[in-house]
Amino acid sequence: MSDVMEADLHPKANEDVLAAIKWAAAEEVPLEVIGHGSKRALGRPTQTAHTLDMSSLTGVTLFEPEELVLSAKAGTPLSEIYELLEKHNQELQFEPVDLGTMLGGAVGFGTLGGLVNTNICGPRRLKYGSVRDHILGITAVSGRGEVFKSGGRVVKNVTGYDLAKGVTGSYGTLTVLTDIIVKILPKAETEQTLSIYGLSDAQATEAMALAMGSSAEISGAAHLPANLANGTAATLLRLEGFAPSVEYRIEALGKLLADFGTHERLDEHTSKAQWWAVRDCLPFAGETSPVWRISCTPSKGYRIVDAIKAAITADAFYDWQGGLIWLQVNEETAYADMVRAVVEANGGGHATLIRADAVTRQSVSVFQPQAPALTALSKRYRENFDPNGVLNPGRMVEF
Repeated sequence: MSDVMEADLHPKANEDVLAAIKWAAAEEVPLEVIGHGSKRALGRPTQTAHTLDMSSLTGVTLFEPEELVLSAKAGTPLSEIYELLEKHNQELQFEPVDLGTMLGGAVGFGTLGGLVNTNICGPRRLKYGSVRDHILGITAVSGRGEVFKSGGRVVKNVTGYDLAKGVTGSYGTLTVLTDIIVKILPKAETEQTLSIYGLSDAQATEAMALAMGSSAEISGAAHLPANLANGTAATLLRLEGFAPSVEYRIEALGKLLADFGTHERLDEHTSKAQWWAVRDCLPFAGETSPVWRISCTPSKGYRIVDAIKAAITADAFYDWQGGLIWLQVNEETAYADMVRAVVEANGGGHATLIRADAVTRQSVSVFQPQAPALTALSKRYRENFDPNGVLNPGRMVEF
């Protein structure tokens, strides 16, 4: 490896990644690690002279549909993985999110590495967990320039520290992932959504809680207020599985919620379209105003939104039974201190600034500030993986 490197590094093999990071660690040169850059606008802006572009490190290296396991290089496009899984009627069941449209870019450019690094998942998190829960193993290079493996092709291979889960959601600040093994699952035969119209946010919270506590096996529970749902508020409850089971459960769910507004059943095609919009935050696409992603206690979600709307002009809709709020501030200011104070006053949670201009993302805490003990633990974690701060420095916190 020469002492002089090009600004953009394009590794084509694991050995190239290792060589690049060893050079960066020795020279203490910070690197911005990206795939196709579809999530580049998430987190704080990095200040780096070199880019480690992982988009050439691509390809599915293992696929055993009978064993429900897939392994691929970190730069593999998710679209390629979806196409392969579709042929076998399988899927990534945690429902990966594509924020390309909402962030002002294009859809379909996400990579497997970007998915794991951000740990952002969709409506099925209620039933199947997050990205982190579906990672079986990784191969990665730390900021020290050391290769390590964690986990394997089956869950029982994970012994000791499960580092795969530790680096998931770290936004590339701890390691550079080269290979990822994920659990895959069969697709549901069909789906339907029970849409209830005209409910207030508080009424929708009550209806979603009642549905989630039933035997209907809900795989998605969301609520869109009238201004984000073509003039009539819509509370969406998704059921998936074998057709006779879905038919029976949605019938029973309709009876259970008979006192809540007007009901309509959405067929599979319409249901999928509705949930894609919720998953990818399409109600706020085409705008540039700040957008927050707030995780909270489901019963407190509408109270948080009411309190924020009492102070500023904002719009919001709910996923995860009200436990996930997508909030758009219809002003130029992000109001980070106020938003987080309201969340804290209503049971606590996490507020992440998902969309904002670079100046705002540089000047405010994009991610929820941690308690002192967790801050100290996170710092020790980073120092062990990347003591010189060469991987995406400043992306999550000011290094």
